[in-house]
Parts: sequence; structure tokens; C-alpha cells
Amino acid sequence: MNKEGSTQAPIRHPVDFNHPDFLDPKKLDDEMRRVFDICHGCRRCFNLCDSFPKLFEMIDESKNEDVESLSSKEFPKVVDACTLCDMCFMTKCPYVPPHEFNIDFPHLMLRYRTLQKKEKKLAKIPSQLAEIDRNAKIGIVFSKVINWFLNVKNKFFRKILELIAGIDIKVHLPKYNSETFANYFIKNHTSIKIEPSYNKRKVVIYSTCFVNFNKKNTGVAALKVLKKNGVEVEHAYPGCCGMPFLEQADLDRVVAQAKKVSSDLLKWIDKGYRVVTLTASCGLMLKFEWPLLLPNDKNIKKLSKNVSDIDEYVVDIADNEGLAKGIQEIDGGVTVHNACHARAQNMGIKARDMLKLIPNIKIDVVERCAGHGGTFGVMKTTYQHALKVGNPTVRQIKNKKNKYMASDCPLAGKHLKQLSEDTNIEHNEALHPIEILAKAYRL
Repeated sequence: MNKEGSTQAPIRHPVDFNHPDFLDPKKLDDEMRRVFDICHGCRRCFNLCDSFPKLFEMIDESKNEDVESLSSKEFPKVVDACTLCDMCFMTKCPYVPPHEFNIDFPHLMLRYRTLQKKEKKLAKIPSQLAEIDRNAKIGIVFSKVINWFLNVKNKFFRKILELIAGIDIKVHLPKYNSETFANYFIKNHTSIKIEPSYNKRKVVIYSTCFVNFNKKNTGVAALKVLKKNGVEVEHAYPGCCGMPFLEQADLDRVVAQAKKVSSDLLKWIDKGYRVVTLTASCGLMLKFEWPLLLPNDKNIKKLSKNVSDIDEYVVDIADNEGLAKGIQEIDGGVTVHNACHARAQNMGIKARDMLKLIPNIKIDVVERCAGHGGTFGVMKTTYQHALKVGNPTVRQIKNKKNKYMASDCPLAGKHLKQLSEDTNIEHNEALHPIEILAKAYRL
């Protein structure tokens, strides 16, 4: 007899992408239909992302109003609307493993997309945008010119970019730093004095591609807060974590990045350092996605057990040794956007817990997807879907009436900030939570 839901903690099975059945078209089609039929009978996920409304609408409009009536040619509509945010698995689905129905919708979409990649059915431009390290090396060197070129106010060049690359003319694109965070760290970390402390903590900041190339201020804030709290800090950026490649179903490239980055970070772990990540998506990759793609790799397992999100790590200091004195009130309330990839780390709302340490602070939490989803929130073909998912989140943010908005996902923060501007919601800044704590320390 089938059970409705489960009282056991959810588990995720390894992604056995080298198994011959993984990309077998017939077996994949059968699995898509099995899962779609269960989703059709449940429909709890109707309000998460556009994948589910599209699926249910397709079924309702089919000849016999069932999955059997669906043409397999319609499946890409559902797959294309999935951003791999993991929220259906984490928060809604009652049939995730160990339930006998064994549903992992995001990883099924990833499996289908991997077959699409093999059959050369995926668009080429997003795969080129996924080459973060290559693109950013150019972006850093020519940051002034490229930032001017990419500015949304530069409508002439943005229209050309839209026509050539399919990047929506209305999207605010990330700006490039004038220097990498890695270079900033080399030049400045010794001048930022470490406060005396008895905790003897040591961390290596894995700055992530976004902080290293696009949002240096997050790294600067993390460095200053950690040193203020007596933590010995080093930095490493061996390369991108591979999340952009995961979104493009290039699993071989993800594995290659995992092995490359982990080999460098493990050297620090062996010296007694803990790895601290500054972006939610990258923390998720190191903690969970890499071990699922490389379940038998002992080094990957060891790394995953020695990784903390920056908010998570600061809260751990607060809980065990207590934070350094000097935190002062800030000039307004904060709405914390609990990003999907922060939620998927299953660590609680650490951004909220950390910011609660600021005296007399007003904090509100919004737990809805921003809708950005990597290139999903950039490409003209999907930008409207990104707006559809993000607008309800922005309405919740508006209702909180706070001065600041914070998110552990920089792309989510950027997207929500733009939607806020487009809907006359006023927020001074979209910041990482550690930047707000640094502000409270007056660092």
C-alpha cells in the first residue's frame, strides 16, 4: 500500500550519469511519464516555478487529460522552465526518497537536459556564458569598457547584444570588478589586522567566481569581519565551482571543476583550515552536488564535510565563542531573501540568525524564489518567465518596508533589486548579509 508522504528525512541518490540507462531515450521517456503522472495527481508544486503549471496545463489540454495522451515532443517545455533551484525537492514534494515513489524532479530535469546536450539540442550561447573563468579574465582587464558596453542604459549596444547573443535588452547584467578579489587579498590582507582572540580558528575563503570577478565588496566584508573576530584568513580561488556547467547539463565539466578545485582546497584543509564560501550556489555545489556526482571520491567527501557558508560560519563563532564587541545599530531594517540555494543547503536561515546579532535590528525574511536561475534570468527566451517567478517575491519585499535587502545569492539580489526598481519599490542596496554585518561593525 502506498504511503502519503514520509516521516523520514529526505535523501538524494547519486547522479549516476555514466550508467548506460541514464541517457537511454526510451527509459528516460518512461521515467518522465512516471514522474509526471505522480505530479499530475498531487499538484502541490503548482505555485513554485513555471515547470509545474506548464505540465498541468499540457495534461489538462491533452486528448484524454492524462499523461498517456502527452506527446514526448512537449516535454522540453517543462524542462526548459526548470532552473534547478531544488525547492520542489526541498520544500514541497512528499514523495522524495526514501518514499517508494522516489521522486527527484530537479535531477530528472537535469537528466533530460543532459540528453538534450548529447543530441545537440541546447542553445549554444548559454554554454558560452557558462565559461565564467575565461570570460571574466577578459572582463576584468577591460572592465571599464565592458561595463559601459553592458550597461542597460546603453540601448544601442545592448540591442546589438540582444540580436547577436539573445541576452534580453532589459536585463541588468553583473558588472566586472576593476581587479579580482584575489589581487585585493594579496595587496591588503596583511594590513587588515587580526584582532586578538583565543578561538584559534583558521579559514580559507573560497571567494567563488562571482565575488572574485564581479562583487569584490562581499569578499572584503567577509575578510574584515573574520579578522575582527580573530580568525586567521587565507584565500583560494582555483576556479569556478561548475554550477554554470551544471545548469547547461555539462556534467563532465562539472566533475572536472570539482576535481580541480577540490585538489587545491584540500591542501588547506590538511593544514587545519576550514573552507568558507561566499555564494549560496557554490556552497551547495561543494557540500552536496559534487558528492552526488562523485559519490566514491573520498577527497570530495572530505571537502564537503569541511565547508561552511560565511553566514553559517559567523553564527558558529557567535554560538561557541561569541562575536567580537563593536557591533552597532544600522540605519534601517533588513529584508533577508532566503535564496533557494541557501535553503537547499538545509542549514536553516543563517543570514537571519547572523543579522539578529545586530542591536535593535528589524529583520523580515522572504522565502520565495527570485526567479533568476543563472542564464534563465538573462536570455530573452526565458526572461519573462524569470519576471513571472520573481514578481511575487518582490511584492513580499515591498510589503516589509525595510531599507535594505540582503541575499546570499548575488544574482538573486541583482534580479530582485532590478524588479524593485521596475515596480517603484525603493531599496538603497541589494547586499550580501555579511556586508550588512560589516556595516554594523563600521568596517
